Amino acid sequence: MRSVIPWVSIYLFLLGVTPAFSQVIKLGTVAPEGSPWHEAMLEVAQKWEELSDGRVTLRIYAGGVAGDEKDLLRKLRIGQLHATALTTITLLDIIPDIEAMTFPLLVRTDGEVDYLIEKLAPEFEARLAKKGFKVLTWSTTGWVHFFTREPVITPADMKKQKLFLWGTDPTYLKLLKSTGFNPVPLAVTDLLPALQTGMVNSFAAPPAAALSFQWFALAPNMTDLRWQPLPGTTVISMKQWKKIPAELRPLLEKAAREVGTRLQKRIRELEHDAVKAMKNHGLTIHAVPPEVEEKWRALVREKGYPAFVGPRFSKEIFDTVRSLLDEYRRSGDRQEIPKG
Repeated sequence: MRSVIPWVSIYLFLLGVTPAFSQVIKLGTVAPEGSPWHEAMLEVAQKWEELSDGRVTLRIYAGGVAGDEKDLLRKLRIGQLHATALTTITLLDIIPDIEAMTFPLLVRTDGEVDYLIEKLAPEFEARLAKKGFKVLTWSTTGWVHFFTREPVITPADMKKQKLFLWGTDPTYLKLLKSTGFNPVPLAVTDLLPALQTGMVNSFAAPPAAALSFQWFALAPNMTDLRWQPLPGTTVISMKQWKKIPAELRPLLEKAAREVGTRLQKRIRELEHDAVKAMKNHGLTIHAVPPEVEEKWRALVREKGYPAFVGPRFSKEIFDTVRSLLDEYRRSGDRQEIPKG
C-alpha cells in the first residue's frame, strides 16, 4: 500500500493537481488571555482562517506561556515560534534606532505618536525585513506611567523606590543606578510575584497593562506624567511568511493591519476606562506640577541624552524624530492638547 502513495502524487502532479496547502503559524505574546491585545490576535486568526479557506491557522500562545518578549524573539529567530508581538522595548534589539520614537518625555500626544509611525514605519519596516522580519501591523500599549506603592511625584521620591526594570538592559541599568535610582531587572512575567514579595514596589507601564495584569493592586499610586509612549508591532519571520502562497499574503496582511488600526483606537479609549476602573478599586492619581515636570525633563536632558543619543541610537534618527515633531506641532489644525 505504501508503494502506491508516491505514484498517486506523481499522477496528481501530471494532472496539475496539488495537495491542499496547510500551514500552522505559532504566535507567542506576553499579553494575557482576554486582554484587548489577545482579543485582537484572535480576530486576526479568525480572519486568516476565513480568507485562506482554512489553509492558514494562527495558533496563539498568550499570557507569557512561551516566555518574556526577549524569549519570544529568541524563539522566533530559531524557528520555535513563527510570529510574535513586540514592543519597542524589544524591537530595539533588532533595530536600535526605533527607540528614538519613545525617548522619555519627548513625545506628548497620541497624534504625535501616529505621525511618527506614519512617517517612520516604512523605513523601520524595511530595516526589519533585512533582518528577517515581516511587519504585519503596528499597535500600541498606551502611555507609560509610574505606578508605586507609596506616592511618587518628584525624581527624589522615585529614588526611594525599588523600581522594576524590564529585562537586563545594561545601559539603562547603569544609567538609573548612576542617577540615584534603584532598578531591579526582571522579566515582565516576574513582575507580579516580585510586587507580592516586596522585591519591587514600583513599575512603569501603561494603565491598560497595569489593569490587565492586575499589577496596580500592589502599587496603587499613579504618577500623572506621560513618561513615554509604548508602541509595538506584530511580526512574522520572513522565512515563514514566504511559505504562504503569494496570492494570500496581501489579503492576510491587509486584514492584520485593519485589526491593528482598530486596536490602536480601542486601546486609547480603554486607557481612560482603565484609569477609571482602577480608581474605583483604590488607585490614587498624583498630579505633577509644571515646575516638577521640568525637573523630570531636566534629568532626562542631563543624563538621558548623553547615554542614549549616539551610544544607543543614531543622532540622525533622533534629529529626524524631533524635526517631525516640530513639523506636526506647527500644523495647528492637527494640534492635540497633551493629556496629563
